[in-house]
Amino acid sequence: MAAPTLQQPSFLLANLKADATTKPLFQRCQDLVKIIDDYPAKMFVEIWLHHYSLEMYQKLQSPQVKEPFSPTEEHVLVVRLLVKHLHAFSNSLKPEQLSSSPSAHSHAHTSPLEEFKRVVVQRFVQQKLYLFLQHCFGHWPLDASFRAVLETWLSYIQPWRYTGEKVNPQPDQNRTVPDKWASFVQENLLMYTKLFQGFLNRAVRTDLVNAKNALMVFRVAKVFAQPNLAEMIQKGEQLFLEPEHVLHHRQPRGYLTPTQGGSYLSSRQRVVTDTVFRVKSHVYALEGQDCQYKQMFGTELRGAVLKLIQIIAQARQTAKRISDHSIEVAANNSFLSWFGFGSSDLNNTFVGAEPEETGECVKKTHEFLDRALDNLCQIFRLNSGQLNQLISNLGSSQDEVNSKQLPDCIQGENGLILTDLGRRQIMNGLRRFEVEYQGDPELQPIRSYENALLVRLFYRISSLINERYGGHMNALCSRPDLLGRLGRHYLANPDSASRLRKSPTTRWTLQRHRQPRLSLRLLASYRTLLMLVLLYLLGALLSFGPVSCTLLILFGGFLHGLLMTLFGDKLKSH
Repeated sequence: MAAPTLQQPSFLLANLKADATTKPLFQRCQDLVKIIDDYPAKMFVEIWLHHYSLEMYQKLQSPQVKEPFSPTEEHVLVVRLLVKHLHAFSNSLKPEQLSSSPSAHSHAHTSPLEEFKRVVVQRFVQQKLYLFLQHCFGHWPLDASFRAVLETWLSYIQPWRYTGEKVNPQPDQNRTVPDKWASFVQENLLMYTKLFQGFLNRAVRTDLVNAKNALMVFRVAKVFAQPNLAEMIQKGEQLFLEPEHVLHHRQPRGYLTPTQGGSYLSSRQRVVTDTVFRVKSHVYALEGQDCQYKQMFGTELRGAVLKLIQIIAQARQTAKRISDHSIEVAANNSFLSWFGFGSSDLNNTFVGAEPEETGECVKKTHEFLDRALDNLCQIFRLNSGQLNQLISNLGSSQDEVNSKQLPDCIQGENGLILTDLGRRQIMNGLRRFEVEYQGDPELQPIRSYENALLVRLFYRISSLINERYGGHMNALCSRPDLLGRLGRHYLANPDSASRLRKSPTTRWTLQRHRQPRLSLRLLASYRTLLMLVLLYLLGALLSFGPVSCTLLILFGGFLHGLLMTLFGDKLKSH
């Protein structure tokens, strides 16, 4: 059945004119106010959420759909703005109207505007926004752009943020959700429980070492950890799981009118029964009569939360390892490294760490994950002993061992193929491949600590020397005696690339680079140039001429190479 179309104002006003002879003036005024109130809300919902009627959503889920609807980030931000404005509009309801019992008498004295404020969110937004968010949770990429969807969801489930009331400045975690919002939580139960399950499914597949992703986990945990909110959700689940009453079989599904409930029931029984029916009708309207409801605080979802806690703990350890590595790199790049005490490895990078995931961002990641753990323990009532046991099961020593192993793979025709577990290990930085540059070292990009002109000049000089004396170099490095070892030390090592594991595609490309060759690129480094200048200045202070200084530097280099050739293997073993 096609979704109902939006009627134009001219058509509605024409109907109003037709009723001019049959309805009294007061009733016509009320109808006019209702048209003025209803139409903008319907129009905005149809513009931004028109794909999310139940029929259209089911059609989009079909695998036969060739062009599925994919909302943009700007689209989601506009929907969030609509949600915030509708919450603010709905919360402008007078306190006496908000707290009055939903009886026929009270509705008789309620203006159309006040009645519209009462039902605008539930009637026009709830179903389409639920399907919209569910679609985004299932199809949005696993990156930081999901923040827009997340904040839209959190804005909807926190209407108390848009009341306009001035609250005492106090920490967010101490702000208790007022009891008057229990009915909203119960009538939007799936917005809290089902979408929380959807977020869990995303979180366990997300790289939580990234500070932006860690922030999203912290935001959700912080919202659900607000005092009194978890109790309201549990109460809503208890109401939904109440056994069916006899009255339920006599009344049709759907939202109940205020007069339903039966005069033979007591007032308290009628209120409880109406609340149970409202919760059940909400769930059945969004998920259907045959839905299999999973409790947010049930055993299955609790296990998923414990799995997320373990992943958070792993991400914390990885963030700490990245932070420690960044400190070591910063120390190696200090002023002393200019004198040769730092690492000169061009491949000295930490695989898995993005440029923004160092320094302060890593500290923020650790802070967000710590606070998310505390909030999750508060929501699901995990004590510190249970948390420590979960974290200790990981084992820091096991994590160190895993970091040196390859990710989980299976052997294929052309080499190793990553499994889903292996991809998750790489995303969370638990394991990594040893990726090193396997091309010609002379053709690597010019670094910021190198002089571009000198790099190109020395490359041409070394290329000419290698072409002319390549055969002599090869013969020298092939000798097993001391001269051969000295040659292999000073010339580019032909066996360095062969020690690495190579895929079938790249094996043949390395053959041409295995010839010994002279490399002068080290002389183009600013560090090397500074050291040479300082050595020449020191020689000048000691009354050595340029030629004498050059000979001393060459002799020192030869002596260093000789010592490294004789005792280098012993030093490496120690």
